[in-house]
Amino acid sequence: MQEYPVKRGLTKDLIVRIDAEMKNCFGVAPTESGGTYRIRYGALKRLDIKAGAGNKTVIIDTESDMKVSDDMIIDTNRRFRKYLDAVTGFSTKERVKRAKSPAEE
Repeated sequence: MQEYPVKRGLTKDLIVRIDAEMKNCFGVAPTESGGTYRIRYGALKRLDIKAGAGNKTVIIDTESDMKVSDDMIIDTNRRFRKYLDAVTGFSTKERVKRAKSPAEE
């Protein structure tokens, strides 16, 4: 399970974006249960996402399917990164920088 911060100003419509961007990035409509949205796509047996406290973060839990082809893994990873960019408002580079502790910089 991983928690990602959401860019300020993007927290108001976070729930709508979680749902809409899953359809946009993966082409699959998620099922919703208790505030958690779930899909299955490519190399992901399960992708669960829910809004964190105050809609300031998203909490993502995944389960990988190790039996798929390398091309499917690459496609799934590309779509997952695109999804994170859209939902959090931060690029991959910005997310990595925010995840590093001040001692590592």
